[in-house]
Amino acid sequence: MNSMQSPTVDEVVAATCKWLERAVIGLNLCPFAKSVHVKKQVRYVVSEATDSDALLADLERELQYLASVSPKETETTLLVHPFVLEDFDDFTDFLDLVDVVVRTQGLAGKLQVANFHPDYCFADAEPDDIGNFTNRSPYPTLHLIREASIDRAVAAFPEAAQIFERNIEMLEEMGLEGWQALDVDAPKKSGD
Repeated sequence: MNSMQSPTVDEVVAATCKWLERAVIGLNLCPFAKSVHVKKQVRYVVSEATDSDALLADLERELQYLASVSPKETETTLLVHPFVLEDFDDFTDFLDLVDVVVRTQGLAGKLQVANFHPDYCFADAEPDDIGNFTNRSPYPTLHLIREASIDRAVAAFPEAAQIFERNIEMLEEMGLEGWQALDVDAPKKSGD
């Protein structure tokens, strides 16, 4: 990637897919991800929005799409937005609007949105805490999920509540060096 050039849609999708395959599936951070990935039921959408209003419009469109399409065609959507909300605090502020959009579209209880960010930091955690990496992605990402899919996954995996703790323990064992060996961060521009 040219040092002055923004990533292309193909580069963003490739980096996101690599993260999904190596980290999310490879480390089994989400035991439900592999089957939908293998069945090609994950929709990758790269928003070219450069402000939160344009991103909200993309989110609204993707929520409506996911609500209307068969789960056999698209089970879940990753809405990646590399050009907006790069600052983690701005990203977390935006999540309040995400909840409002889900409710106002009448999709509460049908769809939910999980979130991932390159600088993800849990409340009360230090920024360099390895546990944060469970929610770190190459680019800011909103994961649109069907509630029915979550219910089915939890029924099939009764210890779902323990996934979060298991993930943190695993990352603590592998450490930052182990995470970096996965090579799942977004390509860096020179000067970064």
